[in-house]
Amino acid sequence: MKVKVEIDTQTFIRFWLVVIGFALAAFAIYSARSALVILGTALFLAIALNAPVSYLAKYLPGRSRVGGTAIAFVVVVALIGSFITLVVPPVLQQTAKLAETIPSIVDATTNQYSGLNQFIDRYDLQPQVDSALDSLKDQSSQWTTHAGSFLVGSLSSVGAFFTAFILTLVLTFLMLVEGPVLLAKLWKMYADDAKMQYHKKVLHRMYTVVTSYVVGQLTVSAIGATISGLFIFLLSFIFNIPANLALPAAAIYFTLSLIPMFGASIGAVLIALLLVLNDPTAAIVYVIEFIIYQQIENNFVSPSIQSKRLDLSALLILASVTVGIYVFGLAGGIISIPIAGCLKVLFDEYMINKNRNSNKSKKPFAKLAKAKS
Repeated sequence: MKVKVEIDTQTFIRFWLVVIGFALAAFAIYSARSALVILGTALFLAIALNAPVSYLAKYLPGRSRVGGTAIAFVVVVALIGSFITLVVPPVLQQTAKLAETIPSIVDATTNQYSGLNQFIDRYDLQPQVDSALDSLKDQSSQWTTHAGSFLVGSLSSVGAFFTAFILTLVLTFLMLVEGPVLLAKLWKMYADDAKMQYHKKVLHRMYTVVTSYVVGQLTVSAIGATISGLFIFLLSFIFNIPANLALPAAAIYFTLSLIPMFGASIGAVLIALLLVLNDPTAAIVYVIEFIIYQQIENNFVSPSIQSKRLDLSALLILASVTVGIYVFGLAGGIISIPIAGCLKVLFDEYMINKNRNSNKSKKPFAKLAKAKS
């Protein structure tokens, strides 16, 4: 039995217009992802800094929110400057050290394995081996020599990064200063007071989700970074590693551990690579310490600090982080979970209203059935 479905032309056109509209909106969002990352990061920072700015403004003359924002920004810029000062020079120093020691490592490895030398002599491979070793030494020396020209060639990318960074700071500053005024104007536009109070409640729930997540994640990252830095400092007394690696290691761990789920592991791998350049045994010991601490953090530290959890499943967290990183980069990975938490708040409110309206619609039928009985 065949069923024939007839669709009028107007419905057909509306359907495809909706599909094309969604496709164009998705394309516009993807094309403007760089600008959206800047705006999203600025909004994320503004929400995170709103509480300290409001606290500072209470104790300033005239309750100046501009002054509170300026003080908070000075602290943030000082922290970022300290991070760059602590991390970049030691990393460059260790990288240059590796490039300088490659020739000696090659010579020591060649002299150590006598069996390999016998194999090379038996099959007359010495000219080819000497050529390959000389090429490796020359390349390492050229890498060290041309490191400066490589950095100069990367100035365009660095310039774009700092332009986006400054723009983000300016937008954050303006959001912090003008945000309360704009919200006050928005609430005055409501004619229905009940609806205004309801929207205020939803917005406050979303604000609580973001701030609780930010405070909790910063605290967990700070604890992990402190432990990581102190452990590397202790290792410097046992193994042949410089003690000045402790601070950059702590800074690297703190920054990357802000990325949910696997950020701390990436930071630990980078720190282990820095340690390998000095002492492989120290790197192995550090990896063992990191694995043990991760178990403690995941089972005790993080659940205790993140008391106001987002109530998101592991699948939703991983999916949101993956989309955030692959579409919007590192900043998207950091802000993906708070955004998912806010979307969950909106979805919960939608389901509550839907169930409430459904119950209201069922009540007349229940009254009618009761009256008939």
